[in-house]
Amino acid sequence: MRMPTLTPVDPFTYRIDPTEVPGMRVPGVLFSNAALLGAVSGDPSLGQLANVATLPGIQLHALAMPDIHFGYGFPVGGVAAFDLSEGVVSPGGIGYDINCGVRLLRTRLRAEEVRPHLKALIDALYREVPSGVGSKGGVTLSGREIDEVLAGGAAWAVERGYGRSADLAVQEENGRHPDAEPSAVSEGARRRGLRQLGTLGSGNHFLEVQAVDELFFPEFAQAMGLEPGGVVVMLHTGSRGLGHQIATDFIELMNGELARQGLSLVDRQLSCAPIHSESGQRYLKAMAAGANFAWANRQLITHAVRRAFANVFHRSDEELGLEVVYDIAHNIAKEEEHQVDGGRRRVLVHRKGATRAFPAGREEVPVAYRAFGQPVLIPGDMGTASYVLAGLPTSMEKSFGSSCHGAGRLLSRHAAVRQFRYDQVTGQLANRGIVIRAASREGVTEEAPGAYKDVEEVVKVAEGAGLTRRVARLVPLGVVKG
Repeated sequence: MRMPTLTPVDPFTYRIDPTEVPGMRVPGVLFSNAALLGAVSGDPSLGQLANVATLPGIQLHALAMPDIHFGYGFPVGGVAAFDLSEGVVSPGGIGYDINCGVRLLRTRLRAEEVRPHLKALIDALYREVPSGVGSKGGVTLSGREIDEVLAGGAAWAVERGYGRSADLAVQEENGRHPDAEPSAVSEGARRRGLRQLGTLGSGNHFLEVQAVDELFFPEFAQAMGLEPGGVVVMLHTGSRGLGHQIATDFIELMNGELARQGLSLVDRQLSCAPIHSESGQRYLKAMAAGANFAWANRQLITHAVRRAFANVFHRSDEELGLEVVYDIAHNIAKEEEHQVDGGRRRVLVHRKGATRAFPAGREEVPVAYRAFGQPVLIPGDMGTASYVLAGLPTSMEKSFGSSCHGAGRLLSRHAAVRQFRYDQVTGQLANRGIVIRAASREGVTEEAPGAYKDVEEVVKVAEGAGLTRRVARLVPLGVVKG
């Protein structure tokens, strides 16, 4: 794969000229800075970004967020919008873990109240939320029930006592994608989901108890119930094996269709279909169903988190104030209206390892936050910090209303396992007072703090580029890893 040349536009924006790769229809744009650029210069993710720009119907530019790293087809951190009549949908532009997302819960507890009970709390969370590769043991579903989950999303869980209606009002799409069609999901995918609802999984998925460290936008922080020293819980997981199988099924289907038509792509991992084709529409309905499974999954985990806190602190979760602050999706495609070539146009926006960052006033932003903008949740690594950001108006013109989704990998998982030792990582965390429980030793070394980019620089780019502004900084107290 040829590595394209980056041309600086400003201190936070770099451009790949359309002449860099044969067939590029639009330029590539990377949001980064001098501190982060060394980690991606010569990296194959830049070649992937240029390849995305060759896809039919792509609008304006192919984008990459500051947490960019190598992925399947699209780079992780990739964003692209496609014309509805001439464009395509690409499962590799959404990812295998459909609607892998982040949820933040607040509590009324203070860090000083939690620290004496931290080990007991992390142990309780580890028991209540099954984690690890292929983890099972959450809610076991029947064939009829899984169809209800695929159609109902988080609302299905709330209706069955796994939460309350107020939880839904502060979730992207209220925790349910309306275009879901369970019949578009294969039997193999459904079987994989029967015993995985309410489980964390592995890889970069986590459940982290955090303290609010600093506020940068106090008015918005107050609206979210965040104050310095307050304890919050961040969880990161998605659609588990069900979403993975949906991606696998449709990549194989679309690859076969392209071969039969005698069509080739610059990268076969960009497998795609016209948006309004039968396979394109069927994929979007299956993707929406997978997204609903992910929202239901995070809702059941929320219920388990509330149970763990209540058991450790001997108070009800209502007394503890365990409320959802926001739930944000990444690894998803959305049909949205954006400004394109001087006019408003409906486009299909692919966000892979990227999130919406819509500004104040947008109807997609929950009523409680509409005066401030959409909350954007940015996990760091388990040894540094995470951030709450707010979407800005300039994100609409620069990035189709998108921002980064985390710190972004610096090392592959294999490289991290070779470089870091379990005792080294856990010892460093313990020296900083961070308690960790993990399903495997590899789950710790793969996710070692040194395996990730500097979240402070990533957030600095997102803010400097006009995509988001900082609201609050959160620091880890304890973490459960898959």
